[in-house]
Amino acid sequence: MDFSLDSLMLSRLQFAVTTLFHMLWPLLTIGISLFLVLMEFMWLKTGREEYFLHVRYWAKFLLLSFGIGVASGLPLEFEFGTNWAKFSSTSGGFFGNILGFEGAMAFMLEAAFLGIMIFGWKRVSRRMHFFSSIMVAFGASMSAFWIMDASSWMQTPAGVSIQDGQTTITDYVAAVFNPSMGYSFAHMMAACLETSLFFIGGISAWYLLKGRHTEFFLKSFKASLALAVVVTPLQIYLGDLSGRGVAKYQPAKSAAMEAHWETNLPGQGASAVLLAWPDQANEKNAWSIEVPGALSLLATHTLDGRVPGLKEFPPQDRPPVVLPFYSFRIMVGIGMMMFFLMVWTLWRWKQSRLTPQRVGTHRWMLWAWMLMVPMGFIATDLGWIAREVGRQPWIIYNIMRTSEGVSNLPSLPPAVTLVLYTVIYIFLLVAFVVFARRIVRKGPPLPETETSSTVTPDRKG
Repeated sequence: MDFSLDSLMLSRLQFAVTTLFHMLWPLLTIGISLFLVLMEFMWLKTGREEYFLHVRYWAKFLLLSFGIGVASGLPLEFEFGTNWAKFSSTSGGFFGNILGFEGAMAFMLEAAFLGIMIFGWKRVSRRMHFFSSIMVAFGASMSAFWIMDASSWMQTPAGVSIQDGQTTITDYVAAVFNPSMGYSFAHMMAACLETSLFFIGGISAWYLLKGRHTEFFLKSFKASLALAVVVTPLQIYLGDLSGRGVAKYQPAKSAAMEAHWETNLPGQGASAVLLAWPDQANEKNAWSIEVPGALSLLATHTLDGRVPGLKEFPPQDRPPVVLPFYSFRIMVGIGMMMFFLMVWTLWRWKQSRLTPQRVGTHRWMLWAWMLMVPMGFIATDLGWIAREVGRQPWIIYNIMRTSEGVSNLPSLPPAVTLVLYTVIYIFLLVAFVVFARRIVRKGPPLPETETSSTVTPDRKG
């Protein structure tokens, strides 16, 4: 029994490391691919060469993130068999089917058209190239759909019956479109876009601050800002929608994320805890800063809505509190920072200060954009921590415990692979930074060296 406990913790840590690292790159792949579709559409519509050059420049980051995403994602597929064999054996009838869709329907589509998108400029027509760009973005987004579907089914299982250790699909549509699928997928797609927009805007801000290629990167800076005006408040709305969904379908997780111990009495609103130090052993917060009634308003959109406290659940069914509580708050804090930076920059734009002559004088604003480059990645990882740790102790919520899904392994194999994966992923992260830095230092392609006239024109007939 002891080795199972050790193996369980090591397997969880290994899956956490591989997942948290891998998901950084699909964020960028999805967001930049959608940005490139917009830039290429503008090029085809207006014929202006600057849009073509933007496509060529930002596609380098797409290719880089895609390559690292593929390398870092492969271990995840194998871990279901090596570390989580019992879970895979039990849920494979549905879970394996969904992962198969992700590989065959989404990843293959993305990978196939990526080759045409990157290397097909002199080989295919403009319309065919644009279609390839759309297929890359569609394939990447479809991959996120199936991955989020598998994860959401683990959070809010539906449409299946598990008997004698085997999954039988009773309603395939209900299983795919399980209760948390819609808001989870929308929230993740908005995270991909928001992260990528602040990545593009932050790199553009570096050039603007340095006074390099000012007119070129002012275009991408304004484009990312204009899109952020839509995406950033949308993400706040989707976050609220997700929070209410968690409160409805996973009340123990919601209580852990809010460090909410006591169910509020009828007629009294539940207080929202802004900051606290949860004391799980004594079932209370050692100290807290609270806003009376705010949690009821957030969770139920009423002033006195009932919000179950953690004490309503048996101790063995309660998730950890400290990690989801602080992960959730830091994620929300980063999201609000992005929102206020967007408002600040939009205000400067309305004042006609985002011009090639004046934009470089707003040093604090540009520095803020540069500092936001990694923040979207950090916020998404923190959100994933709150989502997954808050689901504990269940691997399939209220059906199968995490301890029941782990493989019968001694502690040595997952310990060794955990160390190896960590070293490899650190190497991949360094490689990304090195190559991204080279792309930034080299700058965009120059009109005289690479022009849209090198693209194969559309053929009629």
